[in-house]
Amino acid sequence: MSQLFVELVANMPPLQEIVIFLVLGAVAGLTAGLFGVGGGLVIVPTLLWVFQGHGFDQSIMMHLAIGTSLATIIVTSLSSMHAHNKRKAVHWGLFLMLTPGIVLGAWFGAAVADQLSTVWLQRVFAVFTMLVAMHLVLELEFGSRRTIPGRSVMTLAGIVIGMISSIVGIGGGSMTVPFLHWNGVMIRNAVATSSACGLPIALAGTIGFVITGLGEQGLPAGSSGYVYWSGMPWIVFTTIIFAPLGAGLAHSLPTRALKRLFALLLFMVGVKLMLG
Repeated sequence: MSQLFVELVANMPPLQEIVIFLVLGAVAGLTAGLFGVGGGLVIVPTLLWVFQGHGFDQSIMMHLAIGTSLATIIVTSLSSMHAHNKRKAVHWGLFLMLTPGIVLGAWFGAAVADQLSTVWLQRVFAVFTMLVAMHLVLELEFGSRRTIPGRSVMTLAGIVIGMISSIVGIGGGSMTVPFLHWNGVMIRNAVATSSACGLPIALAGTIGFVITGLGEQGLPAGSSGYVYWSGMPWIVFTTIIFAPLGAGLAHSLPTRALKRLFALLLFMVGVKLMLG
């Protein structure tokens, strides 16, 4: 741990890059607060762009972007979970039912990502991003079954959510919220419980990306496996500040129009990544 701290200090990003990370965190926080879409969809492609500017090894850039995104979500999910828990909105019983599957899925997702090339990881992320963009535009709503499934179904759902979230570097809210709401959980509690579920996704995914990336050739200084620690603190700092601001602005801004603009941006990012 002390060696990692020394490396972080020695490899602190230049001022220009720190500013980029701070702005990135602010944008990720605002979009998460405004639209309920995890900041990972913003963080991953921006980190990829920064890493390209650094000239990092092309074969591991996407892995680094995803692993680092998951690491930032550890802190931001703790903050979000604490805020929701103060309002007694987290359904802890459902959280405990989903968590074992989420952890297994996130570990498996990290292992799958390690076997994929940067190009294929970009394509998977691109498809997921475009699907989220379509969901934002169409404002799809799923009817509620008004019944909580058994533990085996919840474990399976957790595996799927954890695996996909780990592969694309997000906290899973875009999947957890509709799943819980479809199963009869009020939307307020679904969002709060999803924020709590982001923690095991991020923790297990980060550990998975650290382990699978250990010993990988071409890793930059200041990283552990596929997690680039040098940029993480700056992103987290502004994300935590701007996420509550975004949530507050959601009540005063024309979020429907903004959501469509954000969806267009996500779709364009998805197309760009798909084309390589």
